[in-house]
Amino acid sequence: MSFGKLVLVTGGARSGKSLYSEEMAKKLGNKILYVATSIPYDDEMKKRIEDHRNSRPDYWETYEGFKNLHKVLEEKGKDYDGVLLDCITVMITNLMFSEQNFDESKIQQESVDKVEKEISKQLTLLVNTAKEKGINLILVTNEVGSGIVPESKLGRVFRDLAGRANQLLAKRADEVYLLVSSIPVKIK
Repeated sequence: MSFGKLVLVTGGARSGKSLYSEEMAKKLGNKILYVATSIPYDDEMKKRIEDHRNSRPDYWETYEGFKNLHKVLEEKGKDYDGVLLDCITVMITNLMFSEQNFDESKIQQESVDKVEKEISKQLTLLVNTAKEKGINLILVTNEVGSGIVPESKLGRVFRDLAGRANQLLAKRADEVYLLVSSIPVKIK
C-alpha cells in the first residue's frame, strides 16, 4: 500500500469487514492507530468493544472518538504506518444522536439535513487530511442498503445517511472492498 492510500471496506453485519481490515493494516507495519468510534452504552456493546480489542495486536494504539477525527490525523497520523477507523456507520449514529435538536420520536427534515451536512463535513475533512498528509487510511463501514426498507422513519433516515456517506467515501477511495461471508471482493 503506497502512502496516502484510502481504502474503504464495506459489507453486511458479521461479513468479516473488521478482521479483513485488521489483516490489511498489519501489512502496513507495526505502528497502527486504531480509531474506535463506538460508545459503550450497554453490556452488549461493552462486550463487542472488548472482543474487538482482543482481536487486534496489543502494540497498536487506540484512539476512541467519533468527531473531529481529522484533528487526530493532523496531530498523530504521520507517526503511524497506517490508520484503521472502525466504523463509519457507528460514527454516523453517534453524530446523528449528538445533534442537539435531533429527536428520534419526531424527526424533522431540518434536523436530518443538519446532521447530513455535519457527517459530510466530518468525512470530507478526514479524507482530505489523510490525502494531504500522505496517511494510509482504512475505513470500515456497513452496507445498509441491501436489505428491506426499514419500517421506522429513524431506520430509513439512518439508512439514507449511511448510504450517502458511503457513496462520498467510495468516490474518494483508491480501493473499495465488499466483504461477503468473509470473502473480499474488490469493487474498485
